Amino acid sequence: MKSVIEAIEKNKTLVSDGAWGTFLHQQGLMPGECPELWNITHRDKVLLIAKSYIEAGADIILTNSFGGHPIKLEHYGLQERTTEINEAAAAISREAAGIDQFVFGSMGPSGAMLMMGEISEERLYKGFYTQAKALAKGGVDVICLETMSAIDEACLAIKAAKEATTLEIACTFTFEKTVQGTFRTMMGVSPADMVPAVKEAGASIIGANCGKGFDQMIYIVREIRKMDSSTPILVHANAGNPVVKDGKTIFPETPQSMASKVNELINSGANIIGGCCGTTPEHIKAIAQEIKN
Repeated sequence: MKSVIEAIEKNKTLVSDGAWGTFLHQQGLMPGECPELWNITHRDKVLLIAKSYIEAGADIILTNSFGGHPIKLEHYGLQERTTEINEAAAAISREAAGIDQFVFGSMGPSGAMLMMGEISEERLYKGFYTQAKALAKGGVDVICLETMSAIDEACLAIKAAKEATTLEIACTFTFEKTVQGTFRTMMGVSPADMVPAVKEAGASIIGANCGKGFDQMIYIVREIRKMDSSTPILVHANAGNPVVKDGKTIFPETPQSMASKVNELINSGANIIGGCCGTTPEHIKAIAQEIKN
């Protein structure tokens, strides 16, 4: 099994992939459909997405398993297929990545809140454990917990992943800028709150995803670096702040505008750079070229 940490320690900035949901809808995913079931029903289209990012120059691709927790799959009556769906997601990205690139097994939040008593800790843990184990069996190199907003759920997910696998674990939270000019998740967690909590839980890569583009990510990375000078930082940014035009959601950041901020992002302390909502293979290609230059 390859180590992302070792690759970064060789003074290498790694390029990650871009949006999956945006791409799936372009391929025909309809509103109300389960994106993760496409790993079974539309395998060729999911593989096409993964390959497109490898061809664009990504060192890392994720898996189509963001909503693969059984609590999320239960909305589609698919909770009993959790292992099958996640293992298939990993196998697809592994096929696209081959032996040279890394595969990160994507695990998003469950959608239920521990602090509100909507779900038991045991049930939440079991779901993350099952998902992580299936992703590892399918061939991922790293478990990547994404779009987290609550420390209790993130730490429980890290614990589950550590006990289900022997893989390195990445954990990213989603922060928004407040009226006071600080950054917080929807649950009020700051970058300074996140860092010690997820590190103590066992995350070996930390960072942020989604948000409103690289401009805000630069500030978030700096905040993380104030707390931690050495742990690798992963950034998956949206292509700017989305706007609705003619009934469609448009992300304004072009590949060139995102690439122009890569140098400052690296200088701020980022080690892995990729995209989130609204980014395309063209965005990743521009980012990859900037990093190689």
